[in-house]
Amino acid sequence: MTLETLSATVGVLVTVALALGAVVARALTPLAGAVAAVFGSVIVVLVGYPYLALLILFVVGSVLATRFRIQEKRRKNVQEGTAGERGVSNVVAHIVLPTALAIAAGWMPPLLASTPLAVLYASALAFGAADTFASELGVLAGHARSILTLRPVSPGTNGGVSAVGEAWAFVGAGLTAVVGFALFRLFSAPVPEIGLFLGTVTAAGFLGCQLDSVLGETLENRGYLSKGSTNFLGMLGAVGIAAAILAAFGAIG
Repeated sequence: MTLETLSATVGVLVTVALALGAVVARALTPLAGAVAAVFGSVIVVLVGYPYLALLILFVVGSVLATRFRIQEKRRKNVQEGTAGERGVSNVVAHIVLPTALAIAAGWMPPLLASTPLAVLYASALAFGAADTFASELGVLAGHARSILTLRPVSPGTNGGVSAVGEAWAFVGAGLTAVVGFALFRLFSAPVPEIGLFLGTVTAAGFLGCQLDSVLGETLENRGYLSKGSTNFLGMLGAVGIAAAILAAFGAIG
């Protein structure tokens, strides 16, 4: 699955250029941009352009959601970073697992087949999109409730959810599924049948987001987890859910 030298070189150059652009646009801090460039280069070299393209679209969607009504978020002190930029801990939390999946698939011999790779990778990013959309757009609803007790909490509180945020979480996961399937088909990457792919990725991304909220309320609020580790475990949960669904349908080996 590893790209040939010329294609790999082009992919790496594109990845580095995009990461640099994100830093210049202040969507990522310089260190976060460097980390994104390194991990993104590994992904494109090992598993190819559709995986890089889906990662790029995830980043673009996250930036747009983060910057949406940023001044209002700053007034409420619920913005990411100081002005919506993503730091290294956030980038690492969202890119380590997709990169690990790419390494498993690019290993010789492969530790993960191409078809389940597409589903698990897309599920990881579906979680990221669901979590980001729920956080960045749901926080603007002006109200939230604890995911466990349903008592009112301040918007932006770990474990706080709203109907608006939950709807956006579903949209984020679903969009990732649809776009991911289209990209994999466009680049002729192996994928399962459309219903299994879309259903698995959407469900895994959305449910992983719920797990993230539960972890946020139970462990992060008590200081046992950082925001980054909560995000990582939520993404790991999403990948685990996707793997369980594929196993139930006999689509993973």
